Amino acid sequence: MVAIRPIRDQIFVKRLTFEEKSIIVIPDSVKEKSLFGEVIAVGPGRVTRKGKRIKVDLKPGDKIVFGKYSGTEVKINKRDYLIMRESEVFGILEEEGDGRRLENKN
Repeated sequence: MVAIRPIRDQIFVKRLTFEEKSIIVIPDSVKEKSLFGEVIAVGPGRVTRKGKRIKVDLKPGDKIVFGKYSGTEVKINKRDYLIMRESEVFGILEEEGDGRRLENKN
């Protein structure tokens, strides 16, 4: 089994897929890939020109949203992942107090 440890401000993400409730069945080959993921690992942060390390604001387990063209897809241990910079992440998904949330299909 291969393990990966991100460097600098890189993050390692598992793409999340969500159940869509619909009468129409859309083949996987036509569906767009999810823009949501779960952070698996984070690097130690980037280093400024003055040598100061700026830590990554994300942590393993965070559910995130990112852009359509964010990251690089890699296959490790027969599973698909994304490696991207912290700056490619638009935000962290948080559950709201009224019970609304995204249902994870994984």
